[in-house]
Amino acid sequence: MAAKPMLHYFSGRGRMEPIRWLLAAAGVEFEETFIDTPEDFEKLRNDGSLMFPQVPVVEIDGMELVQSRAILNYIAAKHNLSGRDTKERALIDMYIEGVADLNEMILLLPVSPPAEKDAKITLIKDRTTNRYLPAFEKVLKSHGQDYLVGNRLSRADIHLVELLYLVEELDPSLLANFPLLKALKARISNLPTVKKFLQPGGARKPPVDEKSVEKSRKIFKF
Repeated sequence: MAAKPMLHYFSGRGRMEPIRWLLAAAGVEFEETFIDTPEDFEKLRNDGSLMFPQVPVVEIDGMELVQSRAILNYIAAKHNLSGRDTKERALIDMYIEGVADLNEMILLLPVSPPAEKDAKITLIKDRTTNRYLPAFEKVLKSHGQDYLVGNRLSRADIHLVELLYLVEELDPSLLANFPLLKALKARISNLPTVKKFLQPGGARKPPVDEKSVEKSRKIFKF
């Protein structure tokens, strides 16, 4: 039996969380080694496991993969979540780039200077309701199917639903005018593998708080 993928990151969401989501949706059990101290991170660097050197890093199928997009691309391709042909892959790539744009804004919010946070939250809410969610709602409405591309589950659906959870944590009312996206969120959340991931005690990490931000600052010295 092949070894389970081993994820190396700190015990928070960050850039590993989309990888956790994708593995979970694909039904892949994984293990995690948490970087809890600067010494843990330094050991990884000295071991030569970090090519650039930065995390996340995932040990999978005899490889040590770094760079989030490369890791996600490999997992999606291996588990048939990247589309059936080049046209589907192009659409999936286009959608996940849109997801990534908004996700990055939310990801960086906890480490923003306090004086800038209110303005950033206002901008995120505006982009959410006036740019990104309307675009994805329109896609679902245009073809009337259950999933974004090809009427079957792809990584685009998984990354989008992860984003919808982040948006909901920021302000639940932001989803109010997007019934098709809410239905997609419910549909993906009820997949057995995702449901297990989301349940209390599952592999999904809790929202970022000041304590976790401070811990990551100490580990990675930023």
